[in-house]
This record gives sequence, structure tokens and C-alpha cells, in this order.
Amino acid sequence: MSKKFSAVAVTFVALALAACGAGNVGAGNTAQMNGATYSLPAVDSDLAMIATLPKDTIGEELPFEGVGSIKSPVWKATLGGFTQTLRSQSLAFPPGTKITIRNLSKSITHTLNVVKVISGPPAVFPPSPKLSIPAKGDGKLEGGYASGPISPGKSVTVTLVKAGTYLIGCAFHYSEGMRDVLVVKDGAKPGPQATPPSL
Repeated sequence: MSKKFSAVAVTFVALALAACGAGNVGAGNTAQMNGATYSLPAVDSDLAMIATLPKDTIGEELPFEGVGSIKSPVWKATLGGFTQTLRSQSLAFPPGTKITIRNLSKSITHTLNVVKVISGPPAVFPPSPKLSIPAKGDGKLEGGYASGPISPGKSVTVTLVKAGTYLIGCAFHYSEGMRDVLVVKDGAKPGPQATPPSL
């Protein structure tokens, strides 16, 4: 495919997204723009668009909003509501990383709280933990950290100061499946992604 045609095709997709604003654009591939996931029309069979969150970003929303949930054989738990890419997965970053926590929801406020620090698998999530709604931790993710409420489309930043394995959850939606594992360790890799949730 020529470079000129590629540029025209990408421009067409960008114009289609701009024209449709914050809505579904049609069947085809998916992309994220301004923290939301959109379907893109199929422009050409050899034009593939793959969109992920920016580097060092955790996206969050309720599993049924689009990120889904995944049964992790490693953690022996169902994880959902948090992602480093497009859909729910266990999370991993090296110590010292300054990350952005972005609320991908179009209308629902979320938090990211450290529920518990564990030594490794399995991830046993407490049934009804008392999670802080106000922010705690002075921008440093350790035991007891709470992001505070993050409005739809907004974000906060936090530094991963200490290596460890953190069970995380949303103070508002923990019981609805927004719970995950965050591994802070050199060389750690995020887990496989969930399949898209059925609508």
C-alpha cells in the first residue's frame, strides 16, 4: 500500500472519530481516545489499528464497561477493572516508576486502593475490606495507598516506591469485580488480557 494512501486512510479514520465524538463509530477494530475505547470502521484490509494505553498507565473501569475480567491461573483469582493495555490483566511495573491512573469510564467515578500487600500467589482478596475514599499516601503507592476519587476521563499520578505484590481495588466497586494484582518488581510483566466482555 502506498504511503499516500496510508496517510489518507489514517486521516479518514481520524475524521470519522472526530465527527462521531464520544460514541461508537461502527464495526471493526477498536481504539482508545481520551481514555475511552471506540470501535473503528474497517477502512482497508491491510490497515490495522492497534491502540493501547500510554506507557506507565493503568486504565480502570467496571469490568462490564469494556475491560472485562479474567480468571488468572497464576493468581488463582478473577481479576477485573484494571489494565495496562486494553482489557483487564494482572499489572506489573519496576520499582521507582511514576505511573498515571486513568479513569476510562464515561460516567462513573473510581478509585485505586491498595487492599493488601501479599508475598505471592494465590491472590486471596478479603471479602469486604474497608477502603478509604479520601486520598492517602502522598503520591506514593505502598500499603494503605488510596488514589481518592478519580472522575470519568481524569487521572492521578503515583510513584511505585517499594517492590512488592499489591492487591488493589476500587473503593466504590470492589464488590462488583474491580480488584486486581499489581506486581512491583524489576523485570515483571503484565499478565494476559481478558477477552472482551459480552454486551
